[in-house]
Amino acid sequence: MKPWRRGARPAAPGIVLASALCAPDAAAGILLLCLGGCGTVGAPLPPSLALPVPVTDLAANRVGDTVHLEWVMPRRTTDKLVIKQPVTVHVCRKLEAGPCVTVGEAQFGGGKPGHFEDVLPAQLTAGPARLLTYTIELRNHMGHAAGPSKAAYSAAGLAPAPMNGLAGEIRADGVLLRWHAASVPDGTAAVSIHRTLIQQAQAKTSKQQRSVLPMGEAPPPEAALLVPFKAEGDPGRALDPSIAFDQSYTYRAERVTELTLNGHPVKIEGVASDAITLATKDVFPPRTPQDLAAVAVTADHAIDLSWTADIEPDLVGYIVYRREAESGPAARISPAAPIGAPAYRDLTAVPGHAYTYSVSAIDQDGNESARSTEVEETLPNAGP
Repeated sequence: MKPWRRGARPAAPGIVLASALCAPDAAAGILLLCLGGCGTVGAPLPPSLALPVPVTDLAANRVGDTVHLEWVMPRRTTDKLVIKQPVTVHVCRKLEAGPCVTVGEAQFGGGKPGHFEDVLPAQLTAGPARLLTYTIELRNHMGHAAGPSKAAYSAAGLAPAPMNGLAGEIRADGVLLRWHAASVPDGTAAVSIHRTLIQQAQAKTSKQQRSVLPMGEAPPPEAALLVPFKAEGDPGRALDPSIAFDQSYTYRAERVTELTLNGHPVKIEGVASDAITLATKDVFPPRTPQDLAAVAVTADHAIDLSWTADIEPDLVGYIVYRREAESGPAARISPAAPIGAPAYRDLTAVPGHAYTYSVSAIDQDGNESARSTEVEETLPNAGP
């Protein structure tokens, strides 16, 4: 052991240990430990700026004098940290090429749906249509943002008149809707009609529903009908030809103006009507049977009748009528229950008598059609 020399300082215990561990002749396992523990400490990570990611799905919809903004809040910040606290949303509105004016603020949590209603001032609800541009900024607790959202567009100017007097009438070809006609501002104007099927718990039945659509196709639960204005203006009426009978529907309608301003398509909706409910009870008979023919079958002592089948889905069957040719009223000769096939054999005809026949169709609601065109036939007398 070497003697201690004046001026020399003993090494700290930790340093002596590190020197021993890191000596060139140390064992391989100790050398690996030295490599892991003898390096310098890494630089600290920069603090998070906590800037929410800008919104990319901002949408604007003007109804009457209010612009409704909707979007979805981001879940993370620009440095990919989860947003845990409500974020302040700064809403900005710009008229044409003017400055962006703050119209309000709101707070929403990360990942939540966001919404804001901008009630337009009087100067923006009159006159010709002008482009409105909306953006929002998501600001952190220091009032900083990563930038504005993607822009959404609407329009200032006069909105279409509110929809008043909506009413409906059930017809064989659909529902005829009427409303109070009104003048509209410039632009491609139309009435937008929304129909919703009311689901009824007691609707579980085997009854076939007759539809106005071709081939009895079932109408969808939700439907929209756009009625464009003609040159003469608001038509004040429209036919919904796609309903099913024996159902209940609600209808709501509003006027719509569609424009393109500075290359951006925008839409202004008027205030919607009150909802109306219509029960489409089937009081309309099936089509009248066609092509009735009568043929005497002497060997069977019968007169056979046939006609073209009706394909309506709610058809129950047919009723056959007969009268003495050129005299007396027609009487029902088919059974009390309607016959299902488009044919009937009259086994009660008396030989030598001339008879006039007609046929009607009847549906599940008991609606009976007009009778077909009459045909006449005589069962010949039997030979000797």
